[in-house]
Amino acid sequence: MTLPADPPLHLERIDASRNMWRYYELELHPTLFGEHALVRTWGRIGAPGRSKIMTFSELDAAKRAFKRLEASKRRRGYFVPS
Repeated sequence: MTLPADPPLHLERIDASRNMWRYYELELHPTLFGEHALVRTWGRIGAPGRSKIMTFSELDAAKRAFKRLEASKRRRGYFVPS
């Protein structure tokens, strides 16, 4: 089983005045059991981060969660680095 070619999303939030150097990544992956996993990884830029995996039985539900999390982070000032 393969997913459509959705590239992983890497976002950053940098505010030097607050010593804030954060990153946030979202990826969709198939699981061994036919479900879809949304993998979230976050932390300080240059350091290993933390991860959380959410599983969904429907690909559409996983994509909706992906878009919802992306919108939430962008509202908080995260951006795609150039």
